[in-house]
Amino acid sequence: MNKIYPSAEAALDGIIADGQTLAVGGFGLCGIPEALIDALQASGKRNLTVISNNAGVDGFGLGKLLATRQVRKMVSSYVGENKEFERQYLSGELELEFTPQGTLAEKLRAGGAGIPAFFTRTGVGTVIAEGKETREFDGHVYVMERALVPDVSLVKAHKADCSGNLVFRRTARNFNPNVAAAGRITVVEVEEIVENGALDPDQVHLPGIFVHRIVLNARPEKRIEMRTVRKAGD
Repeated sequence: MNKIYPSAEAALDGIIADGQTLAVGGFGLCGIPEALIDALQASGKRNLTVISNNAGVDGFGLGKLLATRQVRKMVSSYVGENKEFERQYLSGELELEFTPQGTLAEKLRAGGAGIPAFFTRTGVGTVIAEGKETREFDGHVYVMERALVPDVSLVKAHKADCSGNLVFRRTARNFNPNVAAAGRITVVEVEEIVENGALDPDQVHLPGIFVHRIVLNARPEKRIEMRTVRKAGD
């Protein structure tokens, strides 16, 4: 089975549709699948539910999809760096399922592991728990959270072999492995593709069984979300 596609547009062809739920890897602008996001924008698909830690920034990353009004709902844990996100949410144009960051990661991990739900103390007694089942264990109240299984996952990795075994680079590992494992179909953007057998099995972060399509983007922009530097001499 050939998992390698010639372009991001080709990798999304036939699997993206209006009204789908997609999960997108990354944290801020670190480890986002830039080419796949651009291809998703170019597809013109609308009424999307997007699961991601945040929505990029204005004009970059998932912020591009907000600008073109292709996103109906965000499932996120942080929205602070995107003014258009804030504007659309406060005006009622964008639905938001606000989720604690650790809970969001676990909902994706559970989806990839085939676990339909789990209990956590995070959010108990807050609006996060409203309408959800609670249960007491060992004298503590827990809230039940359902797993997330997106129709399509879009992921960024550093390196893949032809079978889709993935290596992530440093902090770009963030949400990407969980997003990749959770998707019914997973498309991965990588900076390098190597032949099968070239990767040390002990260095593989995610096995290729979770990966359906691969596209090469050897020179992503890797924009920095917020550059903070010390003054000279400090």
